[in-house]
Amino acid sequence: ARPGGRSPGDVGVALLRGRYDVPEVRQALGIGLGTVPIVAAGLTIKVLVPDFDCSPLRSLAAIATASIVMALLLAMAELIGRRSRDYGQITTLDGLGLGLAQALALVPGVSRSGATLTAGLSLSLERVAATRFSFLLGIPAITLAGIVELIGLARRGFVVDGTLCGAAVRTLPVDGGMILVGTLSSAIFSYLAIAWLLKFFQTHSSWGFVWYRLGFGALLWLGIGLGWLT
Repeated sequence: ARPGGRSPGDVGVALLRGRYDVPEVRQALGIGLGTVPIVAAGLTIKVLVPDFDCSPLRSLAAIATASIVMALLLAMAELIGRRSRDYGQITTLDGLGLGLAQALALVPGVSRSGATLTAGLSLSLERVAATRFSFLLGIPAITLAGIVELIGLARRGFVVDGTLCGAAVRTLPVDGGMILVGTLSSAIFSYLAIAWLLKFFQTHSSWGFVWYRLGFGALLWLGIGLGWLT
């Protein structure tokens, strides 16, 4: 996970000394700066739009549209991206660019990894470099989101209940064992997925994901149009 072979301690010392010529320092700053947009956007939504879960943005039509739009943007990035910069050439501003794209994942139908990959390719990063940095960038955001949800769950006495968009929700107790198993399993499968994707992008493009997102969005619209989905 350390392209230059530097330990976290070495990177920390270099960061304190302002050694911005060290690639890992630029990447660490990029991850920190890139986390700000999604945190700021998430807090804004939580405060200003408390019923966001029931907003039109979470409708099937919105999800289908977002899926198709993001597929087209990824296709454009594949076509115009020069893919001339490797992982060691990632800058702090690249982190901000990918972070802004990551914030779009708050909109249902927008894939976090897909949005950041699109941004990375648009910034001329190689596919593997963009993918690797995308997943590192996601660690703080996903961790913070998990902590917020855990705090909310604790305040409710580890019970999922209430209403969702006006509909009654079944009361479900949640214990520590369930949380631990869920956390460990998601961590293991996420690691395996990341390892596979990094290997995949060494020899393949992202066109398969473009067609998948287009097909997914088209099928949703078809289901909506035929009345199968509401």
